[in-house]
Amino acid sequence: MQLRILLLVDEPRLQSRVQRILRDIDAFVRVPKEDKVTWETTDKILSDILIVYQSVIPDPAEEYVRGIANSLNSPALIVLSNSDDAEILAGLCATGAEAALYSEISDDMMRDTICGIVEGRRDLLSKTVAARRATPRPELTDFVSTSPIMQEFMKTVHRIADSDAPLLVAGETGVGKERLSRAIHYDSRRADGPFISVNCGAIPENLLESQLFGHEKGAFTGATRTQRGCFELAHRGTLFLDEITEIPFHLQVKLLHVLQDYEIAPVGSEKKIPIDVRIIAATNRHIREEVEEKRFRKDLYYRLGVVSIDVPPLRERRGDIPALASSILEGLSSRIGRSVGSIETAALEALSNYSWPGNVRELINVMERAVLLCRTSQITFGDLPEDITAGEEGVETLMLPCSIDLIPDEWMSLPMKEIREAAIDRFEKAYLTKLLTLTEGRIGETAKRAGMEPRSLFNKMKRYGLRKEDYRAT
Repeated sequence: MQLRILLLVDEPRLQSRVQRILRDIDAFVRVPKEDKVTWETTDKILSDILIVYQSVIPDPAEEYVRGIANSLNSPALIVLSNSDDAEILAGLCATGAEAALYSEISDDMMRDTICGIVEGRRDLLSKTVAARRATPRPELTDFVSTSPIMQEFMKTVHRIADSDAPLLVAGETGVGKERLSRAIHYDSRRADGPFISVNCGAIPENLLESQLFGHEKGAFTGATRTQRGCFELAHRGTLFLDEITEIPFHLQVKLLHVLQDYEIAPVGSEKKIPIDVRIIAATNRHIREEVEEKRFRKDLYYRLGVVSIDVPPLRERRGDIPALASSILEGLSSRIGRSVGSIETAALEALSNYSWPGNVRELINVMERAVLLCRTSQITFGDLPEDITAGEEGVETLMLPCSIDLIPDEWMSLPMKEIREAAIDRFEKAYLTKLLTLTEGRIGETAKRAGMEPRSLFNKMKRYGLRKEDYRAT
């Protein structure tokens, strides 16, 4: 979190000296204009640390110091006094000040004291934010896979995890974009900093700017107090912007400036606040199409997509389904309090044969339902929803062309589990090749007939070396 320090010193020489000391501290320092340096300013400007000259505090000083210490979200108070009387300084600390310092002490002593309080307050605020947003801490090692496509994907993830460059994560709904982004954060040098998540599509447009950048008290109707935005909360950490394509066009401009300058301006403020944040953005749309349709700024797309990754959908890595299902079952059994420890073979086969349009999220929901309905210590075929158990019958009615002559001899030395993905790849490439031929390479029509999102179709075509230009009528 970006720390805010309010400096209320009405003596110009001392004010300049303290500002110079604060220059090397990672914090946003507010210094009111000379005629605004009053005790009442403490109610108007949000601060985490308040450094105040004793002459600014009304009499009796101890009563006002106690009032600050007992206030809601009270800042850490550092009082600078023109007296070196130990009894006076001790009295200020006894009533609630974090430190009371004689204003003429050396710069080094003053710096050491302020730095100690800054780090203590930063640690306290970070723990408060983390507790408020507590979620299980995923690791990149959680994403173990036997699927070649997922293994190759994770190699890329490991290479870019510790970078500070913006990252764009694409993928269908439910593939686990946020969970992967959290794991990337905890595998990076920013792991000790906060991970703040914002769903840009779930926040009303008129509130999104304030949610992202914060606002000052009185900035708009209902703004009864100054509030930090998510960029400030994510200082020294990672900000995850889900559904990035839902950000309105005028806010895309502001976001672009933040990515260029790493400064934010809260709503209602002209004062820029420096931030140190890594941005991870996510989308389930084909973002290049959004750019082409002028719904998303091209310059913002290039800035966000310094590195882009596309999370493979679950149906493209069916070999991972048994291990995923078992892992989910272990967590659910503990959380729900049911001693369900295994999945029968017929149920695992049904799970593996299902197409999973809702991806990992759908698998989690199906497993939770099965645990709740299960009457024994093992999930059976009958505990699964009808959509999944009817899957094999649906495949048979398609009368898929197959012959023993089409099966390569080398497959005969391998178990079916290992050749399943190769067989699916071979079928998908043949299916898409024929469909592109029929549609003459028209992506929209091909995606519609295949029951896919255009972005997913593009990814498939890239994987199989298919180009739309090769299928256009001459």
